[in-house]
Amino acid sequence: MRTAHDQHGTHYERSIDAQLCAFNSAFADLGLRFRWDAQMLTSLATIDGEHARVVAYLETHQPHLLNAYSADFLGDAILAKKRAHTPEVLPTRVDAPSDAHRSNRSGFSLSQYFADDGVPALAGA
Repeated sequence: MRTAHDQHGTHYERSIDAQLCAFNSAFADLGLRFRWDAQMLTSLATIDGEHARVVAYLETHQPHLLNAYSADFLGDAILAKKRAHTPEVLPTRVDAPSDAHRSNRSGFSLSQYFADDGVPALAGA
């Protein structure tokens, strides 16, 4: 028998998968050579606001990109692409789910490239 907690966990897990696919697709769309996993996404989910999460990630893990682009510009570009894939936002969490360390099973490949949809391309990324 499933409890309400189990159903929430399953819903949250589906949300994580959808968000990972959307963010990783956005990174590839922009030619960025990094991707997030469930652990990264759930750790960023403790930051209030999707733009603030992206900026915090860039400042912490990809500071070299900020030599050429402002954090706000990159955050806006990433979120524009991400929202084209899914407009939903992962809710802010105080506690990380117990399965935060599971691997990404989306099958997404960074070698994919998507056609330009009007968001500025990032040179040298």
